[in-house]
Amino acid sequence: MKGGGVVIEDGFICEEEKHLTVLKTSIFFAGDGFTVYDCKGQLVFRVDSYGPDTRDKGEVVLMDASGRCLLTVRRKRPSLHHRWEGFLGEGTEDQKNPIFSVRRSSIIGRSSVTVEVFSNPGEEYQIEGSFAQRCCTILNAEKEPVAEIRRKVDASANVVLGKDVFSLSLKPGFEGAFAMGLVLVLDQINGDDYADDNNGGVEDVDPTTEDSNISP
Repeated sequence: MKGGGVVIEDGFICEEEKHLTVLKTSIFFAGDGFTVYDCKGQLVFRVDSYGPDTRDKGEVVLMDASGRCLLTVRRKRPSLHHRWEGFLGEGTEDQKNPIFSVRRSSIIGRSSVTVEVFSNPGEEYQIEGSFAQRCCTILNAEKEPVAEIRRKVDASANVVLGKDVFSLSLKPGFEGAFAMGLVLVLDQINGDDYADDNNGGVEDVDPTTEDSNISP
């Protein structure tokens, strides 16, 4: 499978399948903060945007472990559907060249999320599943999985952890910062949905299956 996608930085391209642990540092507001760790417990990415105004601002910045700005995702206004754009670095307001966009459309109650890569016209990704339940897959144009989000399981106790901790699994060739940028957009969209319709629905989860690796 070819890697493709957006490359924020060559060092974040996965040479082999990689599993990251994502910790949401506040569960009260979408985008309040994230820390992302590799399998050795080393910090890889972080998002430091705290407070209830993050979603209203419509902008989230992804940083590396040292605090260097890698990627800015910003809501596109006005937009008929949820649409976000990704910019390299701090993505200042006068920057007019996004590197990718994410849009969501709803047709008869069914939502889909499409990612368009501007550096390679015609290259798209689809995101299927439920981010709210921490169970979704990013698929390339050939419908091959390149990344998965799953609930995190404490293997020693065989217990599913809370939704503020989840795993992000990446296929070889896919870029981790790009994948995390998509997570940030999904979190913002999910926060909007929560604000619009807090129905409190929770699905039962089988801890023996929810932390599985990406299917070949």
